[in-house]
Amino acid sequence: MKNLYSLITGILLLAVFGCVSLLPSPAAAAPANAGKKAILVVSFGTTFPETMKTTIEATENKIRAEFPDYEVRRAFSSRIIIKRLAERDGIKVDTEKQALDRLKAEGYTEVIVQPMQITPGEEYELIAGVVKHAQAAKDFEKIAIGRPVLYYMGQEGQNDDYLAAVKAVATQFPALKKNEAVMLMGHGGPHPATAAYGVLQAKLNDAGYKNAYVFTVEGYPTFEGAIEKLKADKVKKVTLMPFMLVAGDHANNDMAGDEKDSFKSQLIAAGFKVDTYIHGLGENAAIQDIYVEHVKDAIADLNSPVAKKH
Repeated sequence: MKNLYSLITGILLLAVFGCVSLLPSPAAAAPANAGKKAILVVSFGTTFPETMKTTIEATENKIRAEFPDYEVRRAFSSRIIIKRLAERDGIKVDTEKQALDRLKAEGYTEVIVQPMQITPGEEYELIAGVVKHAQAAKDFEKIAIGRPVLYYMGQEGQNDDYLAAVKAVATQFPALKKNEAVMLMGHGGPHPATAAYGVLQAKLNDAGYKNAYVFTVEGYPTFEGAIEKLKADKVKKVTLMPFMLVAGDHANNDMAGDEKDSFKSQLIAAGFKVDTYIHGLGENAAIQDIYVEHVKDAIADLNSPVAKKH
């Protein structure tokens, strides 16, 4: 009887340990966070609700539809706009740093940060610096940053971001008659990246858009210089357009306002007939496609054997 009891016990122990041995070890099991991927779309932001919907949100939605395997999140780089939205509307928007910290805490392992800036200027550098810090701290297994609208100039096998932008913005040009022109208003500033607007003017000319003139609110090309060119080219009527992501304060007031110092008023005072196109670039489907392509390029770079540096 004792031998029979020992035999049964041995068989049961063998069965138990045999089953356990077939189960994967904790170390071999796939981590719970494996495959969590996100795209963080970072814009300067805006306090204009309608233009936020038609530009920032519309672009985010296009990116979301194009990359269904990725969670798409929003962040603003302007602390002032974030504060105003919180105080005025009770809307909470993360900074780029807060958004990355949140993704890290939620266990995301791959992140693409896509800036919605137009040039690689001060705002872009701020975002890139946060991404670089996250890379150094190894906050994610993979993290990369996409490029702004104007970056590569089409040399040495690179994409021509400027030509792509020219083709995209041209889709919103009106049918221009003789002595009519379009004026594109960029932001500009003291940062060296403001030179991108001068390159944009050259690219417009190279593409045959001789009746398109670029100027900036701050920096070069100047508004005064653009007026001199209009006069020299005998232009009689212009359509003002913002070359900015959103049609916010600069577009509604600095560009198209009724005050004497607005660009519209100054053009009228100089003898030009003026139309205004108050729509941000984010409303342009072709511009939205540029951001989608830049996300694709960032993903490709992230997964290539030799990652490119932007």
